[in-house]
Amino acid sequence: MKIITVCGSLKFKDEIMRITEKMSLQGNCMLSIVYPANPDRDSYTDEEKDMLGKMHKERIKISDAILVVNIDHYIGSATKNEIKYAKALNKEIIYYTDIADDIKL
Repeated sequence: MKIITVCGSLKFKDEIMRITEKMSLQGNCMLSIVYPANPDRDSYTDEEKDMLGKMHKERIKISDAILVVNIDHYIGSATKNEIKYAKALNKEIIYYTDIADDIKL
């Protein structure tokens, strides 16, 4: 069993949720993104955004790997920073586009 933190753009929320479920059912311990309950993501204060970012980095730190959900090969700037952080910690980087056939959504 691997501990894997999911990274990717929130515009792919539905895909991320399906992928996370499938990978969990394959025996992985998936640490997911915190999804805003309010559709207006700007409703978070700067302090809350900072706290959520720090917690996501903690999830990456305790993981064996990160899963980059890069639908249509899209990787936003925040996810690029998460990849850099994971690489600095020598974490395995798994790209969804490389394993999509294995997940069989």
